Amino acid sequence: MVSGSVVRTHPLGDLALDTGRRLSDAALVYEVHGEPAADGSNVILFPTFFMGTHAENRWLIGPGRPLDPRRYCIVVPNLLGNGVSTSPSNAAAGQRGADFPTVGYGDQVRAQRRLIREVFGVAQLHAVVGWSMGAAQALHWAVAFPREVERVFAFCGSARTSELNAVFLDSVEAAIRTDPMLADGIPTAGLRAAARVYAGWGFSGAFYEGQEYRTLGFDTREDFVRGFWEEMLLAQDPWNLITMIRTWREGDVGTTAGSSTDAALAGITARTAIVSAALDMYFTPEQGARDAERIPGATFEVIPGTWGHSAGVGLNPPDNAFIDRALRELLGRDSVDLDPTS
Repeated sequence: MVSGSVVRTHPLGDLALDTGRRLSDAALVYEVHGEPAADGSNVILFPTFFMGTHAENRWLIGPGRPLDPRRYCIVVPNLLGNGVSTSPSNAAAGQRGADFPTVGYGDQVRAQRRLIREVFGVAQLHAVVGWSMGAAQALHWAVAFPREVERVFAFCGSARTSELNAVFLDSVEAAIRTDPMLADGIPTAGLRAAARVYAGWGFSGAFYEGQEYRTLGFDTREDFVRGFWEEMLLAQDPWNLITMIRTWREGDVGTTAGSSTDAALAGITARTAIVSAALDMYFTPEQGARDAERIPGATFEVIPGTWGHSAGVGLNPPDNAFIDRALRELLGRDSVDLDPTS
């Protein structure tokens, strides 16, 4: 936990899911930065992403950052399934591991809406901000509750998971499932294999050709794959990963709206900024441009460079500066912020 923030748990009881099943004794774990205004007008929701927790969202939060807790109340809910909120690794008896139900994006945003209403008493969010799966949640929010979201900042994400993206997700899940230890233990070999699949997608070919992993402290490609990707996957519960894959793979705002993807996007009334990353293979700039074209009044930009999807993770200063500027513009602020020492 960082100074000025607090991590809390909000019980949801038995949560009805879109599949018809129920998630028993569900709870959202969330981090709060800053204080809500008396009228609740400064609350920003910043959902987490695949394999991320509230801690990984902190890079965009802080004095002098775009999400400044002196100005805003930033609420960071952990995904159901990510290992912090209710997940296969910590669920009630009978729903652990392989028995955990599928949780869709619609389920995620409805649970988050309960959090916002029941804890903060807020009927309209100042903004929903998200990267990757967080971007998808932001768009699902704007579709499901158009009058309850003023702004959406969706970076390196999409309104619908593409067929190619689904192929990638299938390959990661298949790698995990090839390990017989998944049934009753820790599938170390499967997780290592999944990491090697992931390594070829999370950054671009140009990133590897330029050996840009050296900026992260790795001397060779193999060092990077082992020290970055394998370590990341080995830290995860395999059934949590599979649950998040299911959420990601089935993503489509049209499902949430009960319509087509295009019709759902056309119904968004929030002021929306779609930001893609050059060379992102999960959520391509072409897909981002298409989403933006269908959202009334939306803006669209592309983060230049070679980091691909990982441009949005907060590790590369030039990408961070681009995101910083774009988010400030959406929030209606100048590029020069408050004095962070004040």
